[in-house]
Amino acid sequence: MGLRRKARELALQFLFSHDFGPQPGDPEQVAAALERFALHFNSGRRPLPYARQLLEGISGRQEAIDGLIRAHSHNWRLERMSPVDRNILRIAAYEMAHCADVPASVAINEALEIAKRYSTEDAVPFINGILDAIQGGLADSSG
Repeated sequence: MGLRRKARELALQFLFSHDFGPQPGDPEQVAAALERFALHFNSGRRPLPYARQLLEGISGRQEAIDGLIRAHSHNWRLERMSPVDRNILRIAAYEMAHCADVPASVAINEALEIAKRYSTEDAVPFINGILDAIQGGLADSSG
C-alpha cells in the first residue's frame, strides 16, 4: 500500500472519529489532534504530512466541499450518508478540486479502493457515481 493511500486512510479514520465529537478548528489544532490520533492508532509518522494536508484543506473548505458533494448527489442528503462514505467523498472531492498534483482519476480510484475496505459493497457504485459527476462538473467549470 502506497504512502498516500495510508495518508488517505488515516485522514478518513480521523474524520470519521471527529464526526462524533468536537471538530478541531485551526490548522494547529488539526495537526496536534492528528498527531495524537496517529500515535494512538500506531499509524506511524510517514503518512502524517499528506494526511495533515488533506485534513487542513478539508477543514478550511468544508462548506464548499460539502456543497460540491450536495450538488452532485441527487436524492441523497449529506446527513443521510454513512459517515464513512461521506468522509471518503470529502477526501476525494478535496483532492479533485484543490490538489493539482492528483489527477481526478487517481482521486476517484483511491476513494473506491478505500470504500471497498471500509464501507459496504453498495457504497462503491454510490461513491463512484457522485465522484464521476463531480469530475464532470469540475471539468465543465474549468474549460
